[in-house]
Amino acid sequence: MNFSSDNAFGGSPEILAALTRANAGSAASYGADAITARLAGKLSDIFEREVAIFPVATGTAANSLALATLCPPHGGVVCHAESHIVTDECGAPEFFSGGARLIALETPDAKLTADAVRAKLAKFRGDVHQNLPTALSLTQSTELGTVYSCAQIAALSEIARGRNMRVHMDGARFANALVHLGCSPAEMTWKAGIDVLSFGATKNGALGAECVIFFDPALAGDFAYRRKRAGHLFSKMRFLSAQLEAYLANDLWLSNARKANELARMLADGLAALPGVTLGHPAEANAVFAWLPRDMCAHLRKAGATFYDWEQGSDGRVLVRLVCAFATPEEDVAKFIASAAA
Repeated sequence: MNFSSDNAFGGSPEILAALTRANAGSAASYGADAITARLAGKLSDIFEREVAIFPVATGTAANSLALATLCPPHGGVVCHAESHIVTDECGAPEFFSGGARLIALETPDAKLTADAVRAKLAKFRGDVHQNLPTALSLTQSTELGTVYSCAQIAALSEIARGRNMRVHMDGARFANALVHLGCSPAEMTWKAGIDVLSFGATKNGALGAECVIFFDPALAGDFAYRRKRAGHLFSKMRFLSAQLEAYLANDLWLSNARKANELARMLADGLAALPGVTLGHPAEANAVFAWLPRDMCAHLRKAGATFYDWEQGSDGRVLVRLVCAFATPEEDVAKFIASAAA
């Protein structure tokens, strides 16, 4: 019963098969191959406009290089205090931008609010003694398993536009958010004001493939040089692109995300029905945060469950994080609920 992360499981069979096909014969290096060209066309079709794409191997590289392109060394990135760029990327956004500051805000459910962003930006005078807020970064879905609506994204983007700021979306779990909202990829991104997207696939069936997508190709600027300098211009780029192409084919990315979300919903509903258990945040994507009694946590681990303690409560309970993946066995969800009930 592994609910530690959606990184815990391997790749989709369709993606593994695509890698085998890509391994046959020879191909041009450094992204000049036919697979990468097809991927660019496919993503342009999915997002309903011409986009500039840059496959990379990790979400940290995608986020950090995208933000470095948007934000100068003297700039600032407004983001949530729970965002991955703040808590889990070892200062990479600051490093690759040459020193830009992350301006972290605390708001409920890891979702920035228009009022909080507006109030924070009002404190910046616009003189050389302060960092210049240059970018806004949103995580979709958030690190607490919640999802911004398209209207919320648009409202935040409008505030950023009013300050001549660009908007980045960390979409490590982009597909999970998309199937929750039931909207189109375009509606959740550029139509709502997003300039650049870190498009995640690793957590949803790829072995190790992400893609930075600029919705205005002119905005990509020197990103190609930044990617090379960061060591993410793979000589055999076709093996990243092949994963992403297979990920998108026949809507595999959406079916995988839908399965993970459904399992998380089943887990959340089952736990919320138990005495002494409450959900810490709305379970809108593939992560469940639940307050469990400490003895229940111990019993679950003894039964073979793996999960993270997120926060210690003062009432004898622990806020735990439980993440479902596309490959999480449904019987493990049922077993976890039954073990908790016992």
